[in-house]
Amino acid sequence: MRDQYSAFQERDTEILSLGPDGAALFKAYWKKNSLPFPGLPDPRHVVAKVYGQPIRFLKLGRMPMLLIVDSEGVIRHRHDGTSMSDIPSNTDVLAWIDAL
Repeated sequence: MRDQYSAFQERDTEILSLGPDGAALFKAYWKKNSLPFPGLPDPRHVVAKVYGQPIRFLKLGRMPMLLIVDSEGVIRHRHDGTSMSDIPSNTDVLAWIDAL
């Protein structure tokens, strides 16, 4: 998403990445990878639980989840990954946004 961030911005879309690490590790990761969009550390899984993000302990923890939420706060698209590699492509995500 970093490499195509401008394509998301052109669609008046913001990316927010949620992760299980604490603030210090999250900040270091953001800096190391020069991520242009905001990230939210969620080490206590508070936000993950609100949205029902699946956790599979035998598959290394939280499964990837992608939500497209409109400006009114309504979830317009949801993708729940079934493995750690089940992450939609940017092309798919942009197509879902375009279809709204």
